[in-house]
Amino acid sequence: MSFGFAPPLQVSPPPSADSAARLGRMLEPAEWASAGIPLLRNPREVVTGLHDRHRPVPSTAIVAVLDTHERVTASASFTELTAAPDGWEFRNVLLAHLRRVIPHDLRLRAPVRTAVLLYCREGEPLWTETDGAWMWGLRDACTLHGLRCGAYITLTPDRWQVLGEGRGGRRPRASSLNEPVTESRSTTAGSRKNRRTTAPPDTPRPAADLPVARGRPMARRTGSGTPEAHRHTAAR
Repeated sequence: MSFGFAPPLQVSPPPSADSAARLGRMLEPAEWASAGIPLLRNPREVVTGLHDRHRPVPSTAIVAVLDTHERVTASASFTELTAAPDGWEFRNVLLAHLRRVIPHDLRLRAPVRTAVLLYCREGEPLWTETDGAWMWGLRDACTLHGLRCGAYITLTPDRWQVLGEGRGGRRPRASSLNEPVTESRSTTAGSRKNRRTTAPPDTPRPAADLPVARGRPMARRTGSGTPEAHRHTAAR
């Protein structure tokens, strides 16, 4: 006869408790407006720039980091499909993309760069539960990456809208400019998604990639900084 302990039963929380927790990870427009989110000086320019760079389609999210002059320092776009939007999952995917494209600023006393999120979706530009989950996720991801939480913008078939501010305009037209992007595929939460990321601008080129003139000997420099010609000495 053998004695042992039966493994504990895996008891999943009731659906009502899970739904309540998920709804708690959302922000409504009034909460967002009272959170002190900095206003964009020129939201149309930011929207147009991100639209030209990433060419979003429905269910595409674009997270971008802006410097103090509202220039895009880095950005990433990806497609996220979910039936039950959860701010915790959105926070994790935003944080993963931020870590790929830009170092954190946790060493600073106060954030100097701002992260904004543009989400392309169908429907009207009114607040939805999905928008509330993205707002919650963006705010939390910015805290964990040392960034200042910026605007949340929806892009619908006809227009763009900065939620919580009331500013908006017509959807930008596709530009003929093609920005260089890196495409990869990954799986998160059981869904296949395409990701497009852009590296920070003005990335220095490695020395090995710089063009070198052929057929010409390169002058050597001495410690004083003056060129040293090839010298031939002979025994006398």
